[in-house]
Amino acid sequence: MGRRTGFDWFELIIGILLILLGVFTFANPGFALTGFVMMYGVVAIVMGVSDIVLYVRVERYTGFGPMVALIFGILSVMSGVMLIVYPDAGSLIISILFPIWFIAHCISRLSHMHMVRITAGKAAYYLMLIANIAGLVLGIMMFIRPWISLLSVSYIISLYLLSLGIDSIVIAFSNMRPKI
Repeated sequence: MGRRTGFDWFELIIGILLILLGVFTFANPGFALTGFVMMYGVVAIVMGVSDIVLYVRVERYTGFGPMVALIFGILSVMSGVMLIVYPDAGSLIISILFPIWFIAHCISRLSHMHMVRITAGKAAYYLMLIANIAGLVLGIMMFIRPWISLLSVSYIISLYLLSLGIDSIVIAFSNMRPKI
């Protein structure tokens, strides 16, 4: 019979801290919203640069690039910089920027779907097509009702933290199984 591995106290402590942070975030949604605004700014910059790089690469190989990818890439980078520089203002207008970013990014991705079909195949093409259309519909719905996106962001973050905490606690207890 194999030797038992030890109980993972570190994972247990991380799990408890994540659950406490999730509860705190649920009770104080403004705290989570400011942190989310900063993360959103970084992600918007990275995705905008990705769209600009896509434009440059496609233009280099074909002689013309998807202008929509360039325009929405620049808008995405500008939105991200604004959110990092002014996080408090971003907290107030996230209910408008979040849907605009969803819509802009999905339109950008939909504009070069033909390249995905050529390079990645039909399965990836249809998967990305469905995901981007769903993101476009979600962005439009959030734009029509901006308070829904503003209220839901903090609660989604808190639920995610709670699930990570539970996951860490399960990992802490699962390390007690026999080592083979």
